[in-house]
Amino acid sequence: MQKLFHEVASLDKRCYEEFGLSEDILMEHAANGMAEYIRNHFHKSSQIIIVCGSGNNGADGIALARLLHGDFPVSLFFVKEPKSEMAILQNKRTQAVGVKICQELSPCDVLIDAIVGTGFSGKFDARLQLVLEQMNELEAFKIACDVPSGLEQNGQVSSNVFEADVTLTMGALKKSLFLDEAKEFVGKIEVLTLGISREIYETPTNWNLLDLLDLQLPYRKKKNSHKGNYGHLALACGNKSGASIMSALSALKFGTGLVTLIGFEDEVIPEMLMYAHELPTNTTALACGMGLGNEFSKLELDKFLDNTLPLIADADIFHMPILLDILKREDVVLTPHPKEFVSVLKQTGIAEISVEILQKNRFEYVEKFCSLLPHVTLVLKGANVIIGKDNQFFINPHGTASLAKGGSGDILSGLIGALLAQGYTALEAAKNGSLAHTKLALNYQGADFSLTPKELIDGIGNL
Repeated sequence: MQKLFHEVASLDKRCYEEFGLSEDILMEHAANGMAEYIRNHFHKSSQIIIVCGSGNNGADGIALARLLHGDFPVSLFFVKEPKSEMAILQNKRTQAVGVKICQELSPCDVLIDAIVGTGFSGKFDARLQLVLEQMNELEAFKIACDVPSGLEQNGQVSSNVFEADVTLTMGALKKSLFLDEAKEFVGKIEVLTLGISREIYETPTNWNLLDLLDLQLPYRKKKNSHKGNYGHLALACGNKSGASIMSALSALKFGTGLVTLIGFEDEVIPEMLMYAHELPTNTTALACGMGLGNEFSKLELDKFLDNTLPLIADADIFHMPILLDILKREDVVLTPHPKEFVSVLKQTGIAEISVEILQKNRFEYVEKFCSLLPHVTLVLKGANVIIGKDNQFFINPHGTASLAKGGSGDILSGLIGALLAQGYTALEAAKNGSLAHTKLALNYQGADFSLTPKELIDGIGNL
């Protein structure tokens, strides 16, 4: 797990004031980190062009050119003349060693974007837009210095954004790199240290990035046990029963001792599942919403929810008035996709916004929701899943486009429900269920367009 920050200027300032490190020292380490990456990944004959802006992001690129000069055929392309104090200083040093300056972009092996960094907001002028278009069209390995140019501090993107294969970000991870829109542009993300360990550079934060190694699977360590030791998940099974059945099968595969579908119409279900009209007395967790449809009357739904059991809520439930009652429960996990979360925000009176506005401000609206309902665990689905409870927030960046298919969310609900039934807290069930879900997709060996819920369930045993 790694820390995430909205900005790092305050962390840099702390280096100057508390550790006696100058801006020059931090920049030298940033450039050295980029140079080391290039030396480790590219042959010395590789043609390198570094595109620089007028500020300190450009200064990083200029310093990098000096470090590579003599070992690589490297040249600088300025979209604007150096203006910041550090950019002017670095350019003076670089020209003293004879780095070539080119007047136009040309074919190369490595293209490095050092135009603007984390402080960018607004729009590029016509020339910069043209340069970015040319950079994106070039057939080269593309590296972004700190953040891809055009990616704003809040994670939103401008009309033109550099499309990086790798982003080498300075000092610490920025939240802006993990908004859904940014996923198209950042490529692989690596953090470069700035003269001190990240343990010292970074300060406490309530945002964190989940790693696949954080996944804690429900292994069975007790030898003398029976099915009752591993929980009993009850799922509300409505008239879209396929979704409920997929959730139930994933929950059973993920370690739940017993799984029962609760409904009021007789259903033909897989033989390993159970079916009942009443909630079993030994139920340890509930799942409701996936495939619910309109089969349950309000009275029947009230009866199903008339308890204090942990609950995973999904899909249809987000458009029903009973959602407000569900939000009063102490142990509840919500797993909406963006359109469903917009409905949740409206019903709770937090905001009445479009999906487009939500997607551009995901961090802000997740924080607002969790501030108003600190006991609720939220899993906002997307290219990068956001998990929040109270003032704790986590991003799972491991999702792939292969999960963009009907039924994938039902599998996620089953995984989280399974962990709730087995005694995980709501937050831990959400984090580990989400990580398991994305790891299943990453483990899939077929073409990305061919992944189905069945393959996800089949893969659970190999996590």
